[in-house]
This record gives sequence, structure tokens and C-alpha cells, in this order.
Amino acid sequence: MASASPSQASLLLQKQLKDLCKKPVDGFSAGLVDESNLFEWSVTIIGPPETLYEGGFFNAIMSFPQNYPNSPPTVKFTSEVWHPNVYSDGKVCISILHPPGDDPNGYELASERWSPVHTVESIMLSIISMLSSPNDESPANVEAAKEWRDNRDEFKKKVSRCVRRSQEMT
Repeated sequence: MASASPSQASLLLQKQLKDLCKKPVDGFSAGLVDESNLFEWSVTIIGPPETLYEGGFFNAIMSFPQNYPNSPPTVKFTSEVWHPNVYSDGKVCISILHPPGDDPNGYELASERWSPVHTVESIMLSIISMLSSPNDESPANVEAAKEWRDNRDEFKKKVSRCVRRSQEMT
């Protein structure tokens, strides 16, 4: 039985996974959720040093569309994460994960949005950077953004709780 040739997306994802296995990058680990599906990855982000998230192990699922790299993947934390740029359901909201082209809301430049040059590594490094410096200008979680701005002590308490929970889950 002849099988269809692998798609461009499959080949690219296979290569990126192989590269990350050969040369792991500090701050995160990645692998497949299920060996038979290259389009769904399990990632763990290690809370960046000298941030409120330090010491945490935050799990997420990265789901790639069939037309990757022309369209961005989605990244959704399965660990609890209190952050202005993470929706309450765990979905990450950063510019490079938004579809390519002009922003219909006018908040982002096209150059800040998804581009096929991004890799799993560049996406993960952007998420680590997001944890280090939240963007409260166009938040996904308005309540977290408000706390980040107006009640930093309460924000820190909630993040500390998330870090502790993430440590208990490992």
C-alpha cells in the first residue's frame, strides 16, 4: 500500500523536532503528544530566572495547522498561568501567534504578527519573554492586567500560587 508523500508542514515539523532533540534550548522542552501526530506538541516552559514565574514548570499544548508555516500554531497552557497575555482558558495571546497581515484592530504592525520564518524555538522564546515582561496594553486577561498595573502584590500572590501548583504537578 503506497502512502501519500508527507506534506511540507510535516517535513518542517519533523526537522524542527529533530533539531530541538539534538540541540535543546534553555528554558523549555518539547515533544509530541502522540508519536503518530506531528501537528500536536507537548511543551514545558521553565519559569524564567529572576521573574515572578521562576521555579515553575508550565505545561502547554502547541497545535499546528495543516498549512504551517503559512499560518501560526496555537499555544494553550494546560497548567494554570496568571498573566495579562494568557486567556483564562490558557490560550497564549502574543503578536507572533496572530495571523499574518494587517491587524484588523490596528494594535499591531504586520511585521509583529506571524511570519513563516518563525520556528518552534522562536515561538517558545517569545513566550518566555512574555512571561518576563507582560504587555498590559492589549491584554487577553483584563483582570490580570489590571492587577499587574494597580495591585502588584495581589498579582504576585496569584503567580506564586501558580508556580507552587506547577511544581506539585511535576
